[in-house]
Amino acid sequence: MNQFKTLALLSILSALLISISYYTIGGTGGVIIGIAIAAMTNLGSWFYSDKIALAAHKAQPVSKEEAPELHAMVEKLAEKADIPVPGVYILPTQSANAFATGRDPEHAAVAVTQGIMKMLSTDELEGVIAHELSHIMNRDTLTQAVAATIAGAISFLAQILQYSLWFGGMGNSSDEDGPNPLALLATLFLAPMAATVIQLGISRTREFAADSGAAELTGNPRALANALKRLEASAKQMPMTGNPAYEPLMIMHAVPKQMFSGLFSTHPATDKRVERLLELEKELATV
Repeated sequence: MNQFKTLALLSILSALLISISYYTIGGTGGVIIGIAIAAMTNLGSWFYSDKIALAAHKAQPVSKEEAPELHAMVEKLAEKADIPVPGVYILPTQSANAFATGRDPEHAAVAVTQGIMKMLSTDELEGVIAHELSHIMNRDTLTQAVAATIAGAISFLAQILQYSLWFGGMGNSSDEDGPNPLALLATLFLAPMAATVIQLGISRTREFAADSGAAELTGNPRALANALKRLEASAKQMPMTGNPAYEPLMIMHAVPKQMFSGLFSTHPATDKRVERLLELEKELATV
């Protein structure tokens, strides 16, 4: 069911991109351009999703000699998960976060920030790594990367239209095949929001599943629960900068939540995630 839901949402996201191009650029040309952009973003995400996400956050590969404990942790958990050992990267920031990326387990990478390695205990960091490996096992990394790339393309198109309106470069709106002024305004204000809402349907349920997968891999749900609480507190003090389209990849929302922002959060509420993990701890104790 989750796979079908994800496919449907990705299809809607692509259709949204094509529709925006049609109504803003106008006519057949707009449709063709929209299809071309959607195709390029999907294919680009398939072949280069790991490189795009890593480059967007300036992640650097780290060797076993440079980070032996981190490599040992990743290797141990990958063996438990029965997947190839992913590439290991470190993000040069003191903000505490982590993510996984790649189109499949054979082309995957795990990235952690310098901040998270300093802040979390060994068992807490292990829970975070297990969470990311669960995303790789479930092939969430490709889905999230495709969604992020299409959403980014929608936002980029909206920005181009905004600049065009500012400088009066949209041409004659009376042309039947030309851009529609009302569609331009709708695109500027609604398209990025719509893309984000669709991402929510993809991201939230997959975070819960990855939390459960991490609990099974480590046998220690409380460690991940504690890590999530500490990560949320850290995000309020030291938010992580970067392209917001890639926030669904992170284990924790990169910026602190403001009033009403929970409605549009890419992640489930931390309290709910912690509650579910503690319920899993009770279930494991009875086995």
